Amino acid sequence: MQITGGKHRGKYLKTTASPKVKITARRIRESLFRILFRKVGARRFLDLCAGAGTVGIEAISRGALIGTFVERSAKMCNFIRKNLQSCGIKEGHGEIYEMEAMPFLKRMTKRRRFWDLVYFDPPYEMDYNEVLKYFEKGALVSPNGTLAIEHHAEMFFPKNIGVMKRWKVVVRGETAISFYERKI
Repeated sequence: MQITGGKHRGKYLKTTASPKVKITARRIRESLFRILFRKVGARRFLDLCAGAGTVGIEAISRGALIGTFVERSAKMCNFIRKNLQSCGIKEGHGEIYEMEAMPFLKRMTKRRRFWDLVYFDPPYEMDYNEVLKYFEKGALVSPNGTLAIEHHAEMFFPKNIGVMKRWKVVVRGETAISFYERKI
């Protein structure tokens, strides 16, 4: 797995070979950042259900100020740490939370933390609705911020999720990304 653009372009990242882990494909990452390229620089990026942290590290490579990685697996969090180190990303630019998405959302909502870009890539069998209820109210996504949801191409999300309004859907093979913007 290789970084596709930015400062760390071409660097290889470590990940597991487990078939249980769904890795965001190179063409999906390239499509994501082709669409978000003007929104990444000097912004805060949240990689929710981060896996090995590939998408968040891509964001840092492309100029994101800070990458926050949320992953429930200790093994995958270890991969994120190693990948940050191998890319030479300083400690203050990447923060890792080893926890489930829902407890993280609850904690950060109470703390009133916001990110400019949120990338949500859960296992496809996860119940998306529970997490999306947080985004309905604008939790975690800063005003005019973007929420990108990676999902199976056959899944469909509504045009509006509370204060979040969908502005684009990209389909590449069996994978899709739905883009939402938080309206003030």
